[in-house]
Amino acid sequence: MQNQYQFENQIVVITGAGNGIGRATAIMMAEAGAHVFAGDLNHLPENQETFSRLGITAVKCDVRQESDVQKLIEQAVQQHGRIDILVNNAGIGMVKPIHQVTEAEWDACIDTNLKGTFLGCKHAIRNMLATGGGTIVNTASNAGLLPRAHDPVYSISKHAVVALTESLGLCHGKDNIRINCVCPGPVGETGMMNADIASATDPEGLTQSMIRASPIAAANKRMISPREVASAICYLASKDAVMVTGTAIRIDGGKSLGVPPQGN
Repeated sequence: MQNQYQFENQIVVITGAGNGIGRATAIMMAEAGAHVFAGDLNHLPENQETFSRLGITAVKCDVRQESDVQKLIEQAVQQHGRIDILVNNAGIGMVKPIHQVTEAEWDACIDTNLKGTFLGCKHAIRNMLATGGGTIVNTASNAGLLPRAHDPVYSISKHAVVALTESLGLCHGKDNIRINCVCPGPVGETGMMNADIASATDPEGLTQSMIRASPIAAANKRMISPREVASAICYLASKDAVMVTGTAIRIDGGKSLGVPPQGN
């Protein structure tokens, strides 16, 4: 598939870039000419050849730790003098009713999904202010657009990411810094999805129920691919979206629109 976007000599930092949406975005942007710094807590050996070929710099980064996020962004700035694009993609899921969630589980989910996004924005914006602008794309979820009964803490974290996106988009438009988010799901072949399916008592049943929950996914008999989400991230980060900020793009096959029609 040909990449329609151009990121020649753009300096890009992506968190959660070791698999799924983050990896697909890193590869797509690098193929389009970007210098990509791929942060992840657990880099996979199978990425080494592709990352090396495309000049992607893999950096260990726990987004819950401010020092890690700061070092990731500063490494890009020290090598190239600036950061043009930040993609806050690192995230974890949590499927559990609220009365069973421990404080440690709450902290893990909120710190990864929300605090990690805040820290990325904080340090990227600080550098972008000094260099005349830039763009940030956050990975939220369709769970950030409507409540979900089976994973309330995850839904809370992603609602907050959408609100953070809108608030910072409003704050920093005057600084020529654009901040948007994508709201995907269900996305196949991601670390989060693979873990959920692997731990299910009926993996195939869970897979099919997720597909059925999204009208377009059901019509196509498959989940959304990481590359399809990466393409939307690339659009938001590109010059084609120069007047787009504070928006949340749904890439969920209509899952967040409401109750779909029943039957054939």
